[in-house]
Amino acid sequence: MITGIVFDIKKFSIHDGPGIRTTVFLQGCPLSCWWCHNPEGQNQRPELALRPEQCIACGACVEVCQREAILLEGEVIITERKRCTACGACAEVCYAGARELVGRQVTVAEVMRELEQDSAFYDQSGGGVTISGGEPLSQPAFLNGLLQACQAIGLHTCLDTCGFAPWEVLEGVRRDVDLFLYDLKVMDDARHRRVTGVSNKPILRNLEELSRRGHRVVLRVPIIPGINDDDENVRSMGAFAADLPTLEGVTLLSYHRIGRHKYAQLGMACPMPEVEPPTDEHVARIAQRLRQFDLEVTAE
Repeated sequence: MITGIVFDIKKFSIHDGPGIRTTVFLQGCPLSCWWCHNPEGQNQRPELALRPEQCIACGACVEVCQREAILLEGEVIITERKRCTACGACAEVCYAGARELVGRQVTVAEVMRELEQDSAFYDQSGGGVTISGGEPLSQPAFLNGLLQACQAIGLHTCLDTCGFAPWEVLEGVRRDVDLFLYDLKVMDDARHRRVTGVSNKPILRNLEELSRRGHRVVLRVPIIPGINDDDENVRSMGAFAADLPTLEGVTLLSYHRIGRHKYAQLGMACPMPEVEPPTDEHVARIAQRLRQFDLEVTAE
C-alpha cells in the first residue's frame, strides 16, 4: 500500500490549471526559495504550526507531551522546538486551535476518495486534479500511484513542479500527466543557487526534454522584485522559452506576502520580510517584453 505525506487538499481551485480543480499539496521540497509562500511544505515530514494569539493556556498540551517540550510558565505556554518531534499529540487536544500539525500520512486510495467527491465539477468545467507541493517529485512512488489512479478513472491531471529531480523520476510519471505547470524562476545558475539553494541545470534540462518529447507545458514564472525581474533575466527567460517546441504559454505570478505569517508559526525566519509585491504596471511591462519572443503570456 503506497502512502505519502500531504499537507493540504484544496478544492475548487481555479488557478492551478484549466477548469475547476482540486489541488493536492505533497510535503517535501529540495529547494528553499527565499520567496516560498508554503514553507510548511519544505520538509518531508509533518510540521507543528503554533498560533500563540489563540492560546488560552489551558495546559492540555503540557499534559500530553511525552518529550517535555511544552512548559507552562505562569499563564504562558512555552514550546521548545528542539525537543519537539511533531508527533501531533498536542494539536489533538488543543481546543483553541493554537496548535496544528501540518501534514498527514495518507494512502492513494484515501486521497482518491476525496478527489472523486467533486467529479461532477471537473466534468462540467473541463477541470481535474493538480498535484503540487512542496515539490511532488520528491515523493515519486506516491506521485506515480496518485497519477495512475486519476488516469484510471479519467481525471485530467496537472503536475505543478519546479522540475528539480533526476530525469528517471520524470520518466516514471510523465505519461500520466496531461499538463505540466513548470516553474521557471531564474536563468543564471549562480543566482539560482543563491536564492533557491540548488542549481537550475537539471531543471532546464528536464524542461527541454519534456518539451522535446511533446508534452504540454505551461511555464509559471514568479515575479520577485530584486530577484528575477531585471531585464537580463527576463530576456534570457524569453529566449529560452521561445525555443521550447510544445510550450502552450507563460503565466506570470506576482510575489505576495500572504505566507509571511506561516514562517512565524513554524518557528522559521522569513527570508524576505521587507520585499513588497510588484506593481501591476511592472508585471505588465515584463509580460510585454516576453511577448516580443512570440510567447503567449498571461498574468495572475
